Amino acid sequence: MGGFLKDILGRMTRLWRRREERVWAIGDIQGCYDDLQALLRHIDFDPRYDRLWIAGDLVNRGAGSLETLEYLHAIRDRIHVVLGNHDVTLIAAYFGLKKSNPTIDPILASPRADELIDWLRSQPFLHYNPTLGYAMAHAGISPMFDWDQAVMYARRIEEKLQSSEARKWLKKMFQKGKGVFDPDGDEITLDRYIINSYTRMRFCDKKSGRLDYDQKGAPTKKTDRAGLVPWYRCKHRKPLPYRILFGHWSTLGYVETKKAVCLDTGCVWQGKMTARLLSGDGRIAQVNCPDGLEPGEGE
Repeated sequence: MGGFLKDILGRMTRLWRRREERVWAIGDIQGCYDDLQALLRHIDFDPRYDRLWIAGDLVNRGAGSLETLEYLHAIRDRIHVVLGNHDVTLIAAYFGLKKSNPTIDPILASPRADELIDWLRSQPFLHYNPTLGYAMAHAGISPMFDWDQAVMYARRIEEKLQSSEARKWLKKMFQKGKGVFDPDGDEITLDRYIINSYTRMRFCDKKSGRLDYDQKGAPTKKTDRAGLVPWYRCKHRKPLPYRILFGHWSTLGYVETKKAVCLDTGCVWQGKMTARLLSGDGRIAQVNCPDGLEPGEGE
């Protein structure tokens, strides 16, 4: 009887604790569906009570891109997603603007392809919550944007991606550009800067604030000598009212400063998948991803 009562009390305690919603933020998934499920089991995620923030790159490279997209779509009322560069590339492949590959072929061949891509196109490039004090963007927020600009520019490209002219517009976006912010420049150049800053940014030039899209590794003495610093340490960075959650930078790994948190810990490269609690005690949870690609494979 003692064991029975202990079990009942344990269940009641867990149910009582469930009354408070937990909000978890997760880094890049990149189609690693089994690892995502392992992480969700590890944090005891329950979509009836909890919420997820996901920092983009839901698909590509991992073997379970379709399963990942279907699962997230199924719990879409309990998650907040921002678009990453791989998500945008999937949309471009759907429009016939980019070549497909074996990891996203199942999505494009699915009888639900239209539904899933339409849902993906409806996702933002920037999400924020004043109560929690966090904002999230896949690669971060350009150091040249103040908060009003960050919101305005994110909404600008969201509207274009969701419009009936999305294919025509997206076709013009797949160029790096010079990484220079010119709010008075031509429309396409500005749009290209905005979408690249939200989905592809890592480093910026120390002196000018120009974005560098070529360097993919972690900061080193070499990048420092080249005059490059992580975007969130750029001296030109405008003050923002939120701590920024971002992914995209697997070689950086988990980094947490007062202003920014990198959640991409390289699951797809046999690293880890990371979740951070945004409510409560802010703890970090991770699972190993032994079945990922060899680092550098398929880049």
